[in-house]
Amino acid sequence: MLSKKTQYAFKALTYLAEHQEAGPVLIADIANQKKIPLKFLENILLQLRKEGILESKKGKGGGYYFKTPPNLVPLSRVMRLLEGPIALLPCVSLNFYEKCKDCDEKKCGLNRVMKLVRDNTLSVLEKKTVQDLLA
Repeated sequence: MLSKKTQYAFKALTYLAEHQEAGPVLIADIANQKKIPLKFLENILLQLRKEGILESKKGKGGGYYFKTPPNLVPLSRVMRLLEGPIALLPCVSLNFYEKCKDCDEKKCGLNRVMKLVRDNTLSVLEKKTVQDLLA
């Protein structure tokens, strides 16, 4: 299940993508239009800026805008940044792997099934981008 933080991030990114031709967008405008708590949104956008997805401009005419075009930002990148692993178990994670203490992965049916879940989930999330979220 996606956290509220990630849901808000996708809403904000969608809003920015819809308004990218207008230049930088104020945080307050995003928060008001998408009904996201302002302080929470500031934290989210700061993380996205640090990751190189967004950029910000201060002063008059300032706000947030895409550093990386929305059609080049896979949903998996945003999810990993905000959620951590996409895999449901640490023993099947590609980027956050941890061996289970009480399990032999070669004989574990749960491991085998969760790898399929991970692979199918990633096949969608890596191909779909923020641009695909636009109506």
